[in-house]
Amino acid sequence: MSFSKPLLRIGAAGLLLGPTACTQPLAEGKAAQFAEQRRQPLPDTSGYERRTPQDLNGIGKYYFGRQIAHVMGHEGAAWLDRSDRSAEEGTETLLRELQLKPTDVVADIGAGTGFFTFRISPLVPQGKVLAVDIQPEMLAALRATRDQERIGNVVPVRGTTSNPNLPAHGVDLVLIVDAYHEFDHPREMMRAIRHSLTPTGRVALVEYRAEDVSVPIKRIHKMSIAQVRRELAAVGLRLTDSVETLPQQHLLFFQQ
Repeated sequence: MSFSKPLLRIGAAGLLLGPTACTQPLAEGKAAQFAEQRRQPLPDTSGYERRTPQDLNGIGKYYFGRQIAHVMGHEGAAWLDRSDRSAEEGTETLLRELQLKPTDVVADIGAGTGFFTFRISPLVPQGKVLAVDIQPEMLAALRATRDQERIGNVVPVRGTTSNPNLPAHGVDLVLIVDAYHEFDHPREMMRAIRHSLTPTGRVALVEYRAEDVSVPIKRIHKMSIAQVRRELAAVGLRLTDSVETLPQQHLLFFQQ
């Protein structure tokens, strides 16, 4: 994922297997950085807490007891577009389960280089895809692909760590794939996302299953259904469906 604050270079979503940057030790000075972070006041303390990281792949900030993970920087873009990703994650199954209509407006949060954006685009020919990311490098790569392929219904959107800058009450589906657990400000982000939904709008949240120890992902990069449900309930979103047909991830749908 690519959605967070000024970047700490971590890499490929915390994979335990294979040569990823998440297995590398943190750079010097991180302890001092954590100490400085703990001294900073939080803008909204409801659900938030600062304490010493239990896992140094996290930022030392907790939300309802869950430590928020470091973001993957744009240097990991190649991993997002790896050739075996679709088979590994069951992408075609995921897209089918979204049950999109041709006129839908879809927001791809943490769009990166557009792995999902450009697969959703032909499914909503009379709608559009709002490709949201905070990193200009990701959006530049996405924009280049859009222009090269002459795709008319993809709109790059520069978001912030607390607001994806979506139109109010104008989005039919918000898709968040392996990104929510890295949001620096999950409460503020999900409040803004809820405000963007149409009356029948849905949030589709995809996260690696914390309940499954066989999934080869670091624990901090996984989420349980119970934890996701608790966090999204805090902003008024209710779980309406849980799809467990993906190889390694939950697909959870929420509505107002």
